[in-house]
Amino acid sequence: QVQLVESGGGLVQPGGSLRLSCAASGNSFRLYTMGWYRQTPGKERQLVAYIDSSSTRAMYADSVKGRFTISRSNAQNTVYLQMNDLKPEDTAVYYCNGIRSAQAGATWFNWGQGSQVTVSS
Repeated sequence: QVQLVESGGGLVQPGGSLRLSCAASGNSFRLYTMGWYRQTPGKERQLVAYIDSSSTRAMYADSVKGRFTISRSNAQNTVYLQMNDLKPEDTAVYYCNGIRSAQAGATWFNWGQGSQVTVSS
């Protein structure tokens, strides 16, 4: 049974960087493809990146490709999102979750509290 805690967000100026962490509790973290999602008020949560269980394959939404990097440490039960060249449109609450089906938007676990990222001058 995996529980998720996101951290690392904050206020940053355009062009700045942040690294988000997602700490997972449980015995089977290494088995799950993990994704980062973001949500703004009044909008649906959207998948921005995911990484498979062995770190063999990663995917990025077009809006973040080239700026964000997803990584994971199965030994630490943690998924990271390195965010560079941040833009105001990246402002959102960021969440992680295990992915059941990326195309269907299906996830495995309860959502954590998320981590707020605000990009503003």
